[in-house]
Amino acid sequence: MKAVIVEDELIAAQNLQRLINQVDNDIEVVAVLQTVEDSIEWFSLHPVPDLVFMDIHLADGSSFSIFDKVEISCPIIFTTAYDEYALKAFEVNSIDYLLKPISLKNFERALSKFRNMVAEKDNNSDLISHLLASFKQTKETYKSNFLIPHKDKFIPLAVNKIACLYTENKMVNIVTDDQQIYHIDSSLEDLGNQLSPTLFFRANRQYIVSHKAIKDISIWFGSKISINLYVNVPDKIIVSKARVSEFKTWYTL
Repeated sequence: MKAVIVEDELIAAQNLQRLINQVDNDIEVVAVLQTVEDSIEWFSLHPVPDLVFMDIHLADGSSFSIFDKVEISCPIIFTTAYDEYALKAFEVNSIDYLLKPISLKNFERALSKFRNMVAEKDNNSDLISHLLASFKQTKETYKSNFLIPHKDKFIPLAVNKIACLYTENKMVNIVTDDQQIYHIDSSLEDLGNQLSPTLFFRANRQYIVSHKAIKDISIWFGSKISINLYVNVPDKIIVSKARVSEFKTWYTL
């Protein structure tokens, strides 16, 4: 079971992780997000987790503003030092509302609610769907070539020649190792799903980069990083603080 913590106070986030480990070792915290901006980016680029623990007051605003930009369909347990937002919390998939400091008893109660909700949804059709999805995933293949429409012909393009992809004016540009640029009328998300995740990394909303095209990496302000490629691109390729660890893991595999 995968969970995400949205919390800008380090001590509070560590306390939540301690409680999770103490109550349920099957819950894996896959990300700890500190800002509204990082949260919007993370939920835009990743599958929805099974559960979210979310503080209401973050350094750059209210966490409720996250829901204006992305859809978070999984259950949410809100954590806060204030109780005046309880009603609003239950408008956005909230299953509980924990006041800080969070006690073990209240935390166990919230997780019990979550488990009961999950148990009620478990049935044979869910199991079959899960098995079919797992089977599909094991059979999943990725593109090795693209056919790029150009005037009255198609131009063949091998995936191993691609250095990066980026969006510009609602179009996707594909940049090759030899600096050729091809335009394709498709979304970056759709193209990204066709590329092997071991070879390509979704750096942010605008860029997907190839492993072999990375020249070096610069430390950027706010604990972010900037990916520098062997090819020219129009913008800095910035990876947010929340995803730096994920990028390092991907690059060193």
